[in-house]
Amino acid sequence: MRSMQPKEVYEKIQRGEEVVIIDVRTPVEFREVHIVGARNMPLDQLDAEALKAEGLGTAEKPLYVVCRSGNRSSKACDKLLAAGLENIINIDGGTLAWDAAGLPVKRGKKAISLERQVRIAAGFLVLSGVVLGYLVHPGFFLLSGFVGAGLMFAGITDTCAMGMLLAKMPWNRVSGCDASGKSSPAAGGAQGSQCST
Repeated sequence: MRSMQPKEVYEKIQRGEEVVIIDVRTPVEFREVHIVGARNMPLDQLDAEALKAEGLGTAEKPLYVVCRSGNRSSKACDKLLAAGLENIINIDGGTLAWDAAGLPVKRGKKAISLERQVRIAAGFLVLSGVVLGYLVHPGFFLLSGFVGAGLMFAGITDTCAMGMLLAKMPWNRVSGCDASGKSSPAAGGAQGSQCST
């Protein structure tokens, strides 16, 4: 997997080169702020076959992948390379680095990032386990221990089950759109209409 600094990618755009950027964050994170021209394809719905069908990830058409800080996009790059795409480039530092460099972004509705949601949920569960352990029954201390073990496992394996679960929650969806950013009647959108992200 190759990596590029945000400014290097932007210079390619400025030179008129075709730069296709896939943002693998949740639709709500994408709506909050994203690189101008980027397409949203959440990590859990990454469709390598659809990208192949568009001719992306080849020597002629590299595919650039971004997330918030680089962790999810690195996983996405590995997944795409394993699926047979060969020219995948991770944007170092993610959207945070792109924005910090003063490069063009589109801003929308403010949202709590997925990483902050995980910290809030873990903290709430640990605190609840301790309080309930003292006030109701000592067995509730196991809840705090379970969350601690889960956080340790997440750190060791670099995966986060709580984050994956929270990403699927209704508040992390864009109203009227499915997670791919397409209009979905099941999500309250009109058949065939486009979602603005």
